[in-house]
Amino acid sequence: MWRRIPAWFLVWAAVYPTAAWADECGWGYLIDKLVADGVSRERVLEAFRDTRVSPFAAFEFSIYPPREPRSLYRRLVRPAAVAAARRCRARYADALESAERAHGVPASLLTAVLFVESACGRHTGSHLVFTRLARLAMANAPDNVAHNLARFSDADGTVRPSVAAQVRDRARELEQTFYPEVRALFTVADRMGIGVFDIRGSSAGAFGYPQFLPTSYLEDGIDADGDGRVSLYDPADAAASCARYLARHGWRPGLARAERRAVIWQYNHSGAYVDAVLTLAARISNASASARGMTAARKRMPRRSSVRRAVRRTARPHASARQSQRHQDVASRSSKRTRTSLIFENRPSSASIASGCWMNGPSTISAAQCATSCSAPAPVASR
Repeated sequence: MWRRIPAWFLVWAAVYPTAAWADECGWGYLIDKLVADGVSRERVLEAFRDTRVSPFAAFEFSIYPPREPRSLYRRLVRPAAVAAARRCRARYADALESAERAHGVPASLLTAVLFVESACGRHTGSHLVFTRLARLAMANAPDNVAHNLARFSDADGTVRPSVAAQVRDRARELEQTFYPEVRALFTVADRMGIGVFDIRGSSAGAFGYPQFLPTSYLEDGIDADGDGRVSLYDPADAAASCARYLARHGWRPGLARAERRAVIWQYNHSGAYVDAVLTLAARISNASASARGMTAARKRMPRRSSVRRAVRRTARPHASARQSQRHQDVASRSSKRTRTSLIFENRPSSASIASGCWMNGPSTISAAQCATSCSAPAPVASR
C-alpha cells in the first residue's frame, strides 16, 4: 500500500503542517515579520500555536484616530478619587519621593499618573498582552487591508481614492505603532525570566502600575529597589520608571503650563487625559502642602508639660478664690454627667456606625435616615 504513495506527496505532507497552520490561523504575515526580525522561527511558532491564541480573522479599525471623551476621566478628579489618590501618595511616599529626587518629577505628578493609569496598581489589566498586541500589529496585513477597504466601499463595490488612502495610512500607522511592541515583548519576557503569556495588562497591551508598552519598559524601566530585575508591579520600580519616562520626554522644574501639557501628552495623546492628570496632581500637591503646614504648626505649639510648669509657677489663689473654684468644679462635673447621658441616649446603632454616618457627637437622625443620607464613596474608574 505504501508503495503507491508518490514521493512528492510525502514531501508535501512534511512541509504542509506549518504552512497550512499559518494560513488557516491567519497569522502568517506577522510570523514572517518576526522571524525576519531575528526571533527564532521555533519560538514564534510555539507562541502562535498556543491554544490561548485564537485564529486571526480580521481586525476592523477606524480610519480616524480615536478621541477620548472627557467623561472617561471625570470621576478621577472627584473628591472620593482625590482622597484615594492622596492615600496612594502617602502609602508609597518613600518610592515616590525617591523618584522625585532622582529625576526631578514631582511626587504628586507621579501619583496622579499611576492613579489614573491603574489606581496605583489596583487595576493593571487581565488581558494577555501578547495576543492583544499581535492583533493590533496585524492591521497592515494585505488580507486585513483588503477587508477594511471593502468595509468602506460604495454600493457599487468601489472605494473612493481618498478613502482608500486613509485606510492604508491608518493600517501602516497601527502597524508601525504595535509591531515593535510585539517584537519587544519577547525581549521583555527574557529579561523578566518569564514567558510571553505570563504578562497580563490592558486591552491595548500596556501593563504594570504605569501601564507601559514593552518598548517603554525596555527604554525606561529602572530597578529602583535593587532586587536585580525591573518589575512594573513593584511600587519603587514603577515610580522610578514613570519618572524617567517623563523626564526623558522633557519634564523639568519650572515648565510653563503649555510645556507641562506637552510632556504629559507624550504619555497619552488625549487632551482629556492630560487635563485629568494635571488637575489630580495639583489637588494631591495642595493636600500635601496643607498637611506639611499643619505638622509645622503643631511643632510650634508649646508642649503640655511646659504649660503645666507655667501654671504651677503662678501664685496660689486666696482661700475665697479656692472655695469659688470648688463650686465651679462641682458644677462642671454635673454638666459633664448631663452631656454624657445625652450622648449615650442618642448613641447610634451598629448599622449607622458601619455606614460611616456617626461622627463626633450625638446623632440627631435615625439609623434608617443615616443609611440613606450617607453613602460610601463610589469606586474609582480604571483605564
